[in-house]
Amino acid sequence: MTKLIIQIPCLNEAESLPATIAKLPRAIAGVDTIELLVIDDGSSDDTAGVAARWGVQHIVTHRCNQGLAAAFQNGVRRALAEGADIIVNTDADGQYEGEDIAKLVAPVLAGKADIVVGDRGVADNAYFGPVKRRLQRLGSFIVRKLSGTDITDAVSGFRAFSRDAAQRITITTEFSYTTDMLIQAGRKRMAVIGVPIRTHQTMRPSRLFKSVPKFIMNQGVTMVRAYTTYKPLRAFAGAGMLVAATGALPILRFGWFYLNGQGDGHIQSLVIGGALLVIGVLLCILGVLADLVSSNRKLIEANLLELRQLRDRFENLSQGQSRDDEAKAEITPSNAETTSLKRREG
Repeated sequence: MTKLIIQIPCLNEAESLPATIAKLPRAIAGVDTIELLVIDDGSSDDTAGVAARWGVQHIVTHRCNQGLAAAFQNGVRRALAEGADIIVNTDADGQYEGEDIAKLVAPVLAGKADIVVGDRGVADNAYFGPVKRRLQRLGSFIVRKLSGTDITDAVSGFRAFSRDAAQRITITTEFSYTTDMLIQAGRKRMAVIGVPIRTHQTMRPSRLFKSVPKFIMNQGVTMVRAYTTYKPLRAFAGAGMLVAATGALPILRFGWFYLNGQGDGHIQSLVIGGALLVIGVLLCILGVLADLVSSNRKLIEANLLELRQLRDRFENLSQGQSRDDEAKAEITPSNAETTSLKRREG
């Protein structure tokens, strides 16, 4: 039995949510059960009420707005708790075509991918302006280099992932899960692929960010943070060697003048170079310490994954025991029936 849960993070989406739900598939080849999950991230309208009236099986409600990353992570936790084998994340604004969920799910069902990202065709998408196209392509290029994946639309929120992938991914950023998730997946050697999807024009501005510069800054911080988390030695040691090499230049300059008998007037080069050299060495040492912390984090993640898998096995055993008890209750006569039968036999 394969269970698919489609999760929709929402913030004040009472007006657009019904149309989104109506376009979601109710049956997909290879999937036995499809259920919906709405995460109401502190909406001031009746988003949760609309979701309930439209038959959404699972609703997670935040008392206040926690941000898209937290909404996504809490939705994944709920989906796992509800026994999802595959999780699909989509938006409530109608940007993505609901029928394309079958395209996302197919590689996961076939065992060819752990994570599938919907590719909106950023280079020639009619709904993207020229500036947005260039920024999206640049950002996706950077994410590809940092993550080691071959995804051309890194910030697409339309994606599917297996239960195992969901258990292994823990979003740590507070802004958006998209780039953080890809960098984690790439560094954990997961199979990540992209599939082309259709998109629709959205009639309202994004609620994730207020301006393009702020979006770029937040995404940049997210990418740097995620990369240094999984490649700390390379990040800090690389920066340290760059600073040390920069510091070596004024030291060599001072040495040249000193050998030519003109060192007295260039002592400042020695001071600046020495300071930069010390900073570079400290950054390299910091990289070693961060790498040790990263190794400890990997052990913690491995233990967390094992705990999640043990919990799944326990829940499956509990559900199986409950079904057995129900079956026995249906077959075994009640005490009253047994007593009555004995009286008749006597």
